[in-house]
Amino acid sequence: MSLPEAMLAVLWIGLTAYVLFGGADFGGGVWDLLAGTTRRGRPQRDLVEHSIGPVWEANHVWLIFVIVLLWTGIPPVFAAIASTLYIPLTLAALGIIARGAAFAFRKVSVEIWQQRLFGATFAFSSLATPFFLGTVAGAVASGRVPAGITQGDTVSSWLNPTSLISGALAVGTAAYLAAVYLTRDAQRAGDAPLTEAFRRRALVTGFVVGVLSAAGLVVLHADAPALYSKLTSGSALPLLILSVASGLVSLALLMWGRHLLAVRLTAALAVAGLLWGWGIAQYPRLLPGVTLQDAAATDTVLSASLICLAVGAVLLLPSLWWLYATFQRDHPQPAEQADGPTHGDSGT
Repeated sequence: MSLPEAMLAVLWIGLTAYVLFGGADFGGGVWDLLAGTTRRGRPQRDLVEHSIGPVWEANHVWLIFVIVLLWTGIPPVFAAIASTLYIPLTLAALGIIARGAAFAFRKVSVEIWQQRLFGATFAFSSLATPFFLGTVAGAVASGRVPAGITQGDTVSSWLNPTSLISGALAVGTAAYLAAVYLTRDAQRAGDAPLTEAFRRRALVTGFVVGVLSAAGLVVLHADAPALYSKLTSGSALPLLILSVASGLVSLALLMWGRHLLAVRLTAALAVAGLLWGWGIAQYPRLLPGVTLQDAAATDTVLSASLICLAVGAVLLLPSLWWLYATFQRDHPQPAEQADGPTHGDSGT
């Protein structure tokens, strides 16, 4: 494996981590939005808040990781994407900021109207941010980001059939992962009603994501035929099959209501298979007329970056594992057992 390929592989691993962990955080906000009225939705919102509260900020480390690697290791591609797609990227960044601020302010608010305002901001940002990030992926996948600074159309590059279906798929995938993870969290907390509620949501969302994935292939066939051909007949096909098979296994396990820990793994595998299938189908072309070898930084820069990444991983990965493991051991009481009033109890 060459240095450019090693850098791209590490970058894609970081992107996968962000989709699986950060995506689930966004999905938690979607379920917060759909939880219902203040009183009726309280148990679901409490579980969402407990599940993402300790780690929601840490998960954005993966996004920063991907941005820095792209900027350092493949600078011409970073420049083209950032300059052509600055509108959806700016909207996504604003969504991340608004989401984080609203999540923090809602937690300390005592007035119902404040909780509703910050809650609505948190939920809407959780819906909008993955959508705009998905449109960016669709723009790159459909070849609408040419090389060079602001060489692509700043509107049609991300407002097109592939980008729109990619944005919808990003939202659906985030909601599906969150529902699967929250099902297991509720089960571990011993809350049977919440477990069943999120199990049903995961089933419905998984079906919707499957339909969106199939629709995405149809859209790609018409809008990005070159990528469609590589996805369905090239080296990416086994990963696409793995994604479909893992998704079906996840739905079957959810339908039976068993092995919910295994559902987390199969759901993550379904999403990762789709993401890596896209990456392999597009490789080695990163942008129209631009291959990895054309755009990669010098070997000196790449080798230094990879060495620093290896050293940093020794410190970062155990710390992240400890963070997740620590907070996974602590569970809130089911809502009906909790003592005393909590935020939102006076709502309707």
